[in-house]
Amino acid sequence: MTELFHPHVTNVLGIMALAIWLHLFFGRGWFWRVRKVDADRVADETLGEWPSVIAVVPARNEAQTIGRVVTGLVQQDYPGAFSVVVVDDHSEDGTRSIAQRVATENGAGVRVRVLNASELPEGWTGKLWALNEGLSHGGVTQAGMSNGGGVRAAPEVAEFYWFTDADVSHAPNTLGRLVERAERERLDLASLMVLLQAKTLPERALIPAFLYFFLMLYPPRWIADEELATAGAAGGCVLLRGEALRRIGGFAAIRGEVIDDCALARAVKLSGGRVWMGLTRKSVSLRSYGTFGEVRDLIARTAFTQLRYSVPMLAGTLLGMFLTYVAPILLLFAHDSTAQALGFAAWLLMTLSFLPTVRFYRLSAVWAPVLPLTAVFYLWATWLSAVRYWMGKGGLWKGRAQAPNGA
Repeated sequence: MTELFHPHVTNVLGIMALAIWLHLFFGRGWFWRVRKVDADRVADETLGEWPSVIAVVPARNEAQTIGRVVTGLVQQDYPGAFSVVVVDDHSEDGTRSIAQRVATENGAGVRVRVLNASELPEGWTGKLWALNEGLSHGGVTQAGMSNGGGVRAAPEVAEFYWFTDADVSHAPNTLGRLVERAERERLDLASLMVLLQAKTLPERALIPAFLYFFLMLYPPRWIADEELATAGAAGGCVLLRGEALRRIGGFAAIRGEVIDDCALARAVKLSGGRVWMGLTRKSVSLRSYGTFGEVRDLIARTAFTQLRYSVPMLAGTLLGMFLTYVAPILLLFAHDSTAQALGFAAWLLMTLSFLPTVRFYRLSAVWAPVLPLTAVFYLWATWLSAVRYWMGKGGLWKGRAQAPNGA
């Protein structure tokens, strides 16, 4: 410990930590300026002709939320042809029957089709197979509700597909705003990062950082820049142009991907498509996290996948997180005033960059300075993600392991 606080060591650590934060603050696409990608701040516009849309909802044991999700979908005030396909992915809790009942109660039995996914083929992840099943069987007998209350048939092949999770509730104008943006900006893929719950103590302490770290990995400005390779999407709400899906070869092209949303965005962008991602408070995740362990599992499910199951990348990430988030706090206790100043400057940039995300979640600003503690939790969850992968339990979700050695 004495060696750690030697002036030469602490000054080097301080310079490295501050250099990292100067880069993150000024040189990473201004990822932390969430107001710039807040999709709710853009005024509604109207199109002359609205394209057809089919929503596909993969659902696995979502009895607690599927009713509200289906209700939100059938209440979309979309003027064009619109239908919904719910794909029951071998649920054991009555998900399918609830979805059918709610659709009927809302007078949308004609527009909503609920089907069972067939057995999961080798090499496919569960969600992607369910989405593929929805595309294969969902558009044959659907009808769409027109703006005036009449019903008109939706084509078997839609112009857009809307992929949304079975635990996300959307505002009535969500689809219209997404389609309008996609048409106006000629986007092939447009996605919204929905608002995650931040009510319980574990959620308030950890969930804003989940968004913050995601935006750091995938800066929205870089995603939208056609000259850059960065591609990302938020899987809870993705609008995809049918032509782009056919161009990449359908979901078969990414069938084994655990982080399927970003893989889809990458495939679309590599094929020459335009990609955009924004934030919203009007589409809300219904999934709550009552314990720190539940948030830990959320992180651990894909953290090692993000690192491509690479031990060197894991080691580099753990070291990088230490230098970025832990070292600035340790330097505050150094005996050298220069090291203390460097550490404080790094911590200040860290806090200032995290504050907009905290405000986006409408939480107290006191959560911003404690990001280093949150980062330690994420560091632990990342290590746990690797351990679970080595134990054959990688990508565990709803009782199904989806990492390559656990499929």
